[in-house]
Amino acid sequence: MIIVFGALNVDIVMPVKDFPKPGETIASDDYISRSGGKGANQAMAAVRAGAKTAMVGKVGDDAFGRRCLNNLKSQSVLGTGIGISERPTGCASIWVDHAGENMVVVSAGANIDASAEQIPDEILTEKNTVLTQLEVSHEETYDLIRRAGEKGCRTVLNASPVTEAIPTDVLDILDVLIVNDVEAKQLAHHHDLDAKTLEDIARELVRRGDNLTCIVTMGGKGALAVTPEEEWVVPSLKTDVVDTTGAGDCFCGVFVAGLESGERLSLALKRASVAAGLSCRVLGAQAGMPFEDEITAHLDDLPAPQKL
Repeated sequence: MIIVFGALNVDIVMPVKDFPKPGETIASDDYISRSGGKGANQAMAAVRAGAKTAMVGKVGDDAFGRRCLNNLKSQSVLGTGIGISERPTGCASIWVDHAGENMVVVSAGANIDASAEQIPDEILTEKNTVLTQLEVSHEETYDLIRRAGEKGCRTVLNASPVTEAIPTDVLDILDVLIVNDVEAKQLAHHHDLDAKTLEDIARELVRRGDNLTCIVTMGGKGALAVTPEEEWVVPSLKTDVVDTTGAGDCFCGVFVAGLESGERLSLALKRASVAAGLSCRVLGAQAGMPFEDEITAHLDDLPAPQKL
């Protein structure tokens, strides 16, 4: 089972021709509101990819919170670990331009109260995987990773957003670290890495871990993976892009679902890259997450990963 610890939000998505400049007011013809949050997005991607998935976090006692819970339940994500906070449910405002690129502002709300103690030791076993991000308390996230590592549970951190260095002991515990190209450079700065290329940044981060795998997603350029023994690069799937919101979360959820099912690294990377591309065809993060059969049907549309 995949245990996702992270944020649950409602996204307010507005399509715009171009992003506004400071002080400028622009008009959007329409907007949609959809369930989101990096944690919930990744849980949705994982369960649609065929993995038994549980979501743990906090929502408010409000309409947005009930919407988040009902949405996950409708897709068979286990939500008994989601608690209720006195704060309002988290909310994100997302602008999507004509090229499908996005700008996002997030108000954390109830996510601030998410606690690692919501996950009991009994489910942190070698058979399960903990998937985390950095949209909830960093301290709680790192505490969960430490506890999961001690119990032999596979640990995956999507270090997003990046605001500081990852603690040394957390890097030692982590099995997989996932960042995008911007976040990789931010981590290089915070960790004082003497590395200029994404490949070198990933290699340096792997050296600082203990049997760590580092994956860097690069949008339309695909993704690369570095382990202590091998390095892979996988291209992106070419699709008609409507909205890139949630594509990175889709990659994370589907990749971890692949690991959970016992797939080798190269195939898990390929499935994740295919899924991320497919997710860009629909406006809104969770709405575009593809199902397992659709991912499988498009595997031949993407060249096989290549060793570096």
